[in-house]
Amino acid sequence: MTTDGDGEVERSPASTETLSPEDLRERFRGGWTFPEYLEEVEKNRDLWRDLHERVRIPEEVEGQLRAISAHRHLLALSEDWCGDAVNILPWVAHLSDASPKLELRVVSRDENPNLMDAHLWQGRSRSIPVVILLDEEFRELDWWGPRPRELQEWVMGEGLELPVKDRYREVRKWYARDRGDSIVAEILGMLQAHDR
Repeated sequence: MTTDGDGEVERSPASTETLSPEDLRERFRGGWTFPEYLEEVEKNRDLWRDLHERVRIPEEVEGQLRAISAHRHLLALSEDWCGDAVNILPWVAHLSDASPKLELRVVSRDENPNLMDAHLWQGRSRSIPVVILLDEEFRELDWWGPRPRELQEWVMGEGLELPVKDRYREVRKWYARDRGDSIVAEILGMLQAHDR
C-alpha cells in the first residue's frame, strides 16, 4: 500500500503525471470484468481458470466486506503471462464478488503505460499486478501491489540470491502455502482503511 500518514496517495517517485478522475473512469469503464478477462487470457489459461474456481472467501471476510459502507472501484493492471497476477487476481475478483459495494475491472499494463508509470514499485519497476482503489467519483484513494508484503520482502531480499528459476519455484510454493490469506488480509485492510 502506498499512502502517507494522512491517507493521501503517494505518487511513484518516477511519475510526474497524476491521472484525473475522468481518465480513471474511462480506464475503468474500458476494462474487462474478471469473467471477461478470463476469456481474454491466452497464456496460463488453464491455471487462471483453475485458481479462480478454487478460491473460497472465508465467511468472516464476507461479513467484513458486507460491512463496508462506501462504494469502491478496483482497477487492476495485469498481463496474462504474470505468475503473480495469476495467483492474486482470482482472490481480488472473489473479494469484489462478495460485496455489492465493490466493482473490479482489469486492464492491460502494456496498453496503459502512463497508468502503470504512476504506480511503479519503488518508483522504478513496472511490477504487476497493481490494484488501484478508486472512490465513487473515480478519485484514487490507494493502491496495492505487486505481491503480498511478506512475499515481496522475501523476493527483494534472500530471493534475489537464488537463480530465477529457483526463485519462481519458491514464490509458487509461498502462494500455495498462504492460500490467499495475505492477499485477502491486505486488500481487505486497504478497503477498510478507506471506508469513510
